[in-house]
Amino acid sequence: MLIDKTNLAIIKHLRNGRKSYKKIAAELSISENTVRARVHKLIAEGILEISGLVDPQAINGHRVVMVGVKLQTMDLVKKGQEFSKMKGVVSVSVVTGRFDLILVVLLKPGFGLLEFYTEEVSQIKDVQSVETFVVYKSYNLKVPYVL
Repeated sequence: MLIDKTNLAIIKHLRNGRKSYKKIAAELSISENTVRARVHKLIAEGILEISGLVDPQAINGHRVVMVGVKLQTMDLVKKGQEFSKMKGVVSVSVVTGRFDLILVVLLKPGFGLLEFYTEEVSQIKDVQSVETFVVYKSYNLKVPYVL
């Protein structure tokens, strides 16, 4: 699907996922049906997902960490998919640099770093090393509530 400037403008307006198609159409000077059809097509093709996100700092006892993972294998995509299914994992990215994968992980009381590493990461083969980056303060970080 071609992501043209109209699609991008619609996506920007949907940062507020509750904004009506009517308001978006009026602000972009296009019909409401055009907005609706494009949004449905963007969703159907996996380009757009509208979901509720939370500020983890606003939820008592919750914390976000980022984890750099170095693997002993070059099967990065397969390993990334394995990590993406683990409890607490918000996202996984295959990256360049000293790590092979970067994870964004949501923790809560009763499921902290110790549980994440001993119950989840320990189940994945070919992990050479991990490095944890605790997020003390974030700006504009909103995550799906995955726990």
